[in-house]
Amino acid sequence: MSTILPSSAQAADSAHRIGPHFAPKVKRVIYLHQSGAPSQLETFDYKPKLEAMWGKNLPESVRGGQRLTGMSAGQSSFPLAASSFKFARYGQSRAWISDLLPYHKQIADELCFIKSMHTEHINHDPAITFIQTGNQIGGRPSMGSWMSYGLGSENQNLPAFVVLLSRGRAGDQPLYAKLWSNGFIPSVHQGVVFRSGLDPVYYLNNPNGLNKTSRRNMLSALAKLSEDQYKQVLDPELDSRMKQYEMAYRMQSSVPETLDISKEPDSIFDMYGPDSRIPGTYAANCLLARKLAEKDVRFIQLYHQGWDQHGNLPKDIQVMAKSVDQASAALIKDLKQRGLLDDTLVVWGGEFGRTNYSQGKLTKENYGRDHHPRCFSIYLTGGGIKRGYSHGQTDEFGYNIVKDPVHIHDLQATIMHLMGIDHEQLTFKFQGRRYRLTDVAGKVIKPILS
Repeated sequence: MSTILPSSAQAADSAHRIGPHFAPKVKRVIYLHQSGAPSQLETFDYKPKLEAMWGKNLPESVRGGQRLTGMSAGQSSFPLAASSFKFARYGQSRAWISDLLPYHKQIADELCFIKSMHTEHINHDPAITFIQTGNQIGGRPSMGSWMSYGLGSENQNLPAFVVLLSRGRAGDQPLYAKLWSNGFIPSVHQGVVFRSGLDPVYYLNNPNGLNKTSRRNMLSALAKLSEDQYKQVLDPELDSRMKQYEMAYRMQSSVPETLDISKEPDSIFDMYGPDSRIPGTYAANCLLARKLAEKDVRFIQLYHQGWDQHGNLPKDIQVMAKSVDQASAALIKDLKQRGLLDDTLVVWGGEFGRTNYSQGKLTKENYGRDHHPRCFSIYLTGGGIKRGYSHGQTDEFGYNIVKDPVHIHDLQATIMHLMGIDHEQLTFKFQGRRYRLTDVAGKVIKPILS
């Protein structure tokens, strides 16, 4: 079916699909967002100083009057808490990895750690909105929507931007549709959530009494009505709406085939772990991410909830680490063995870090960690990334950055750079201003590029 817009509107719409500004290093992104913020001190940022100073108060000279959340601001002291878990170096890169993540030890030389991430936002909702949309207030386009808007889709039968949701444990921070919203750019670029079960995309299947031929005839008639309406109101959103209807029509065949994992060999399920056979789990979603990558979906966003450990951290973080460790490592191995890692970027991390002091009472068996925006760790791997490398450094307390700070906008600029996009040039004019994902900041993190 042809587009419903007349030629002048077609030209304006096609101008938005700018294509890459330069040769891209990767064709797609898989973003493994660990919602709730994993503690860097229990995963990748080893601090023996905390072992030596266990239980002692965090020096005021280190804290530097930092704004605290309401959950720990009332504490009379800030007892330093070393991790309950052992660290060791792995691979030729000699990367520090915690015992919490045994499968990550096997891929140490594939990973590029950034240990100097920082953000301005100290609470979950603004922080995760910021890392996903470039602004702490909802309403801006998400990163995946910007990618779809700037580069379009390489598979006309699947959305350019797909979202997968999972949960490691109950009772954690909620997620909102604004995180994968198209904001003010055309709605065809919003993220499409694929759910587990018989109805993975809401309202995709034909209602009772309507067959494929009838639906095709209905869409053709609707397109003609939309074209007539466009001539009167000149609303380009009519085109977006029809494109979504057409995509839904094509997805009726493509989505069930893509989400069918029944033909995967046992060796693949063994690689991803037993949870990979259970729809809706993180492991199953990692396997689906690989299948979506094979189908050339442009931006694949996974959200995994459960990382907000204000108390009972030693026990709860083991649950979370177990839910992601094997599957995250398996996804990277699987992409590599299929020749997909070289043109895929994988990003793993949360929205901020955790404090080096215990929130609430500290004992040898139990402690918690509050939110900490000043520093946290993530990792990347894939095309264009320097693997087996660690960038940035925090102080011996794991509280402040002392080398190579990386802001959220820098990470966003770098992801776009690897996709062939100049983050300063991909803009959208809205309410008299040209907006971009990185707002008025951001620089490419050149030392991590291969």
